[in-house]
Amino acid sequence: MKQWLAVLLFVSTLSGCSSSDWRTASREPAGIAPVPSEQKDAVIQFYAADAFSWRGWFAVHTWIAVKEQYAEEYSVFEVVGWRLNRSLPALYEYKTATPDRFWYGSKPDLILSITGDKAAQLIPKIAEAVDRYPWANEYTLFPGPNSNTFPAWIGLEVPELGLELPISAIGSGYAD
Repeated sequence: MKQWLAVLLFVSTLSGCSSSDWRTASREPAGIAPVPSEQKDAVIQFYAADAFSWRGWFAVHTWIAVKEQYAEEYSVFEVVGWRLNRSLPALYEYKTATPDRFWYGSKPDLILSITGDKAAQLIPKIAEAVDRYPWANEYTLFPGPNSNTFPAWIGLEVPELGLELPISAIGSGYAD
């Protein structure tokens, strides 16, 4: 087992899925999200990008962005394990005009997008579900709870979203 892990780590340093240094990996916008000043309607978007480094060979990181009607910024919700090392909750929210940033070198894929009246009706339900998320202060790479458990749980709590996460969203089954 140790030999297999050593080979995997060696190969990942030669041809990793993203930059080998998270501090210099791209966090630029991908140009997927509607520009808030141009899109006045409410918007809900779920994103997935290859996880950082060798993990990206088989797993993604997922997050949620919502923009209320006429809002100038999105609220982005995601779970990140390294926040726990700083005595912060793994689940956090931030505001941005560009919720579709690269995930440390990996371009995100849009896995769900809802706009208009349906989005406006679902955003309060998402906000309520975020407030009830039971693992906000927990993170375990496998089997979860992790960054993929969070949007999966939101999808279960707000079934009207019709969310289908990719098979590479490891940890999403923890929410079931």
